[in-house]
Amino acid sequence: MGFISEIFGYLLNFLYNIFQNYGIAIIVFSVILRIILIPLTVKQQTTMRKSSKIQAKMQELQQKYKNNPEKLNQEMMELYKTEKMNPFSGCFSSIIQLLIILSVFWLVSQPLTYMKKVDPQVIENYKTEIQQENGSSSSYYPEIEIIEKKGAEDENVYINMDFLGIDLSKVPTASLNDWRVYIIPVLYVITSFISIKMTTSAQKKAMKKKEIVIENGETKQPDELDSMQQMNNTMLYMMPIMSISIAIVAPLGLALYWLVSNVLMIIERLIIDKVMTNKEEQENG
Repeated sequence: MGFISEIFGYLLNFLYNIFQNYGIAIIVFSVILRIILIPLTVKQQTTMRKSSKIQAKMQELQQKYKNNPEKLNQEMMELYKTEKMNPFSGCFSSIIQLLIILSVFWLVSQPLTYMKKVDPQVIENYKTEIQQENGSSSSYYPEIEIIEKKGAEDENVYINMDFLGIDLSKVPTASLNDWRVYIIPVLYVITSFISIKMTTSAQKKAMKKKEIVIENGETKQPDELDSMQQMNNTMLYMMPIMSISIAIVAPLGLALYWLVSNVLMIIERLIIDKVMTNKEEQENG
């Protein structure tokens, strides 16, 4: 994690030196990172669309071999092979996202270490000095506290964190009396649920009218039966819930990164979905 944070830190510091504003640097950093991750996004969208289209076939196999798990697994793997799908691709994407989440968290919580590359001994000296002044350590993020209290005296530990009147060094749970700390997290939550709505709507649209016949001639929609689909939908909600849980106890710089990433992801999905839909229409036309 630290290795990735180191790399991100070089990029963020480069951008900060250009714009001289931490918020703008994070926004541009988010854009660059989303551009780098476009191939992964395209892969996710492609896999999701393919998965939705073969739901009926999967359900037929589950009903046909419900008493023979071994045969079911063989047939399912054969189906994935025929459709050129990797059943573990979703796990890989989730792992990549988790690594990025944690790496950016370390980056924004320790900007002097990962972004400014300040000598560790200098950081330690300031920590000790502040601790002596306060009588004890008063912050979960000592490097942020160093920036706030020593940045005016030492330009090596100064970072301009004022972004549109919002102090990106503040932690929402530690600044409950400042209404401005809620703006970015609230916008992040809104964009998260817009993204979730887009994903679930796309899945339902792809599976619409794909009914299958099971025992006694009863028909059901694939999404009513597929436990894997239900698990995927649960994960869609768990990711933003986990993220906002971290965001409210982390410096606002992290929430800003997630907010910008969400907005960019929504735009990406709209464009990619449009391109894929046009491509399918041409192939089927």
